[in-house]
Amino acid sequence: MLSHVGDDNRPSMVDVGHKAVTRRKAHAQCIVALPREVAVLFKDDDIHSKKGPVFQTAIIAGVMAAKKTSELIPLCHPIGMDDCQIRIRLKRNREVVIDCYTAVTHKTGVEMEALTGASIAALTIYDMCKGVSHDIVIKETRLVEKRGGKSDYHARD
Repeated sequence: MLSHVGDDNRPSMVDVGHKAVTRRKAHAQCIVALPREVAVLFKDDDIHSKKGPVFQTAIIAGVMAAKKTSELIPLCHPIGMDDCQIRIRLKRNREVVIDCYTAVTHKTGVEMEALTGASIAALTIYDMCKGVSHDIVIKETRLVEKRGGKSDYHARD
């Protein structure tokens, strides 16, 4: 049964009023494939486009987006996150790996915030590099791990 669909088959926010306040953490990841003409511009793990430093801007955008997840995803609960960290690295195969780590002490988890943060960081990289090439591909977004609450989850590789 879907958690956000009520008995009347309509969208419904989950009532978390009865849940215990616990420490909850999540880790989401996005992978962005860069074409050669974009990848060669990266030196010292970042490049400066006409709009500024690409990875540093993506980190800020990802954190801002994670904090606003409940404004973007209709049935997400607004939460005051305790932490949001985004790490970005460029692999030798021209893939950018974006990891977003979130944490909160609350009645509901932070996996949607982690997924949103990683996704918006990826979109920011696309936006900042599209002047060089539109062949950038955001090819994977996934939840890697979540801890706390009713159950833990760890993705199988």
